[in-house]
Amino acid sequence: MTGPGARRRPPIVVVLGVSGSGKSTVGKAVAEELRVPFVEGDDAHPAANIAKMAAGHPLDDADRVPWLRSLAARVRRSAEAGEGLVIACSALKRAYRDELRAAAGPGLWCLHLALDRDTARDRVARRTGHFIPARLVDSQFETLEPLEADEPGLTVDATAALAANVALVSAAVGHFTDRTVD
Repeated sequence: MTGPGARRRPPIVVVLGVSGSGKSTVGKAVAEELRVPFVEGDDAHPAANIAKMAAGHPLDDADRVPWLRSLAARVRRSAEAGEGLVIACSALKRAYRDELRAAAGPGLWCLHLALDRDTARDRVARRTGHFIPARLVDSQFETLEPLEADEPGLTVDATAALAANVALVSAAVGHFTDRTVD
């Protein structure tokens, strides 16, 4: 609960979902709305991971270790500094989100951008300048573990209007940060 003079802790938001769900677009808009930095999770992938995915091969848990450690370190720095952050990363498995949550402490909130396989495949096939081919979309859906009831966050329709989703997130994050005040 907040009281007079209480300081609201800036949120650390993980925007997650399969390729083509709009993580970067939504993440940037949410970061702007919340007035916190935005981090593109794809930038943390080692070159070997990017080459593997570009060749049409899905990553396994071992491949994701250095990527996830890098993201967790970034989340930890923000949490320790008392700064907010929005990070766009697939975070497809609960274990990945738990590792990010351990780095952030109680201030981590997740936004899952949900959409169907056909829409994701179509979006990925139409985009340019990205290393993930459309044929990897199915493997991402096979890996995806949706948010569980005990994970602070929200699942939204990734095909909804950007402004509508940002408004939903802003309101939900506001309620969440009210509960995580120091």
